[in-house]
Amino acid sequence: MRQLCAAAPAPLLCALALLLKPSLSVEHVPMLLWSTQRLQWDPDTALHEGHIVSALELTVLLQPVFTQNSRNLILFLQDALSMDDFTYLSESYGNKNPFQNVQEILQSSPSSLVLPAVDYEATRYLLSFLQESGDWKLTSMTNLDVSQLEVNTSKPNLLVVQLQPLASGLNEISTLEAIAENDKIIGRLTMDLRERGIHFSVIYTAVRPSRISRRTDVVGELRRQLMAAEEEGSLSYPPLNVTTGNDICILFYASNFSLKANSSVFIDLTNATFVTRDVDISSSECSDINTTLSLKYTKPVNGISSLEIRFLMSNKFYGGSARNWSTLDSVEIVQDGEKFAKFNVSVISAPAEYSFHCQLVGTSNLYPARLIPSNNEAKNWDVFISRLQIQGFNIENNQFSYASDCTGFFTPEIWMGLVTSIILLWILAYGIHMIMQLTTNSRFDDPKGPALSVPQTE
Repeated sequence: MRQLCAAAPAPLLCALALLLKPSLSVEHVPMLLWSTQRLQWDPDTALHEGHIVSALELTVLLQPVFTQNSRNLILFLQDALSMDDFTYLSESYGNKNPFQNVQEILQSSPSSLVLPAVDYEATRYLLSFLQESGDWKLTSMTNLDVSQLEVNTSKPNLLVVQLQPLASGLNEISTLEAIAENDKIIGRLTMDLRERGIHFSVIYTAVRPSRISRRTDVVGELRRQLMAAEEEGSLSYPPLNVTTGNDICILFYASNFSLKANSSVFIDLTNATFVTRDVDISSSECSDINTTLSLKYTKPVNGISSLEIRFLMSNKFYGGSARNWSTLDSVEIVQDGEKFAKFNVSVISAPAEYSFHCQLVGTSNLYPARLIPSNNEAKNWDVFISRLQIQGFNIENNQFSYASDCTGFFTPEIWMGLVTSIILLWILAYGIHMIMQLTTNSRFDDPKGPALSVPQTE
């Protein structure tokens, strides 16, 4: 263990590996590596089925990246990805292979390595690890304009490409389209560098898995659930909390918290908010009536010096239900202290004693809980929040209370089933009614007797 840590170019992942060793990590992400130079990785490198590459093992596998002659490295970072995506999405939609460019590049590259399962806790700190491993010239690409990219080959270059998030959540068609668009971005950038004659290595991975492994002690992510306090042990990281004195007055959690400015600049705030806690919450305010969660970030991406996001909540009494309800009234975004964007919020409310939970919250029309732009500046922002849970009032034992979920009891599917059943029942009732109206003759003709005569009056 110590020899491997000594061989690693930076102590960050080694320290992380020692911390994670006592616990068995279930969630993992795939990592694809390839290079334009030969023999970057040992062709005999093989990992047995089911093995999850730890942070320590990853430092050893990445050694060839730091010892190559031309130290140009591209990191394609996606918000979520799983190995099942490569097989399921490719096989389920016929000729629509969303990973066509990636597969062709892997086959044609002089050297490549596919790691089916890497501990996703290690990939969270991958960028920091790469930055510490050498004197890189860091270039973060968010506008995805390949023509404007300038690469000085006299110095080591680290290009970080934040790919489009898979914000569609449960919609597989939208997920397929998002992955296909990311595949095109990877193909365009690598092809452009090859045409320039620049040698480089590529890492393609994600921050977290898109398909959570099913276990007997974990409730399925896709079904409706109330996130009670006893279920918090399944969270990937603890929720963000705001305290007044010794008491917690606000709890906030999300598995994905990201923004997109002007439809091009992608800002992933998940890691800074919940893992590294590189966020200022000192401006948050708590009271029995109004609560404001203020999240301030310094230089979240290139081109934005400061960013503040506010969640404004209120606690009011409603006579119709004879109880207090907490409501998320609006969300505000302040960029560089000048540009102010405000969103009105729909459907986010819960009894004051409960927390609120929703699988998908954002600006998309497909989300059950929407953020609706309230001014022109807000139209320049897209917000993506997955598995949101928030509570701003009546927090007991410093943990979430039972959650009021945004998924209604009567979903569109249930309504369709009810309407279809009513139509079929009406058709059945009408058919039975018509059958009951059928009558038979009350008198019959006797061949041995006189002919039967039926008067016209009958």
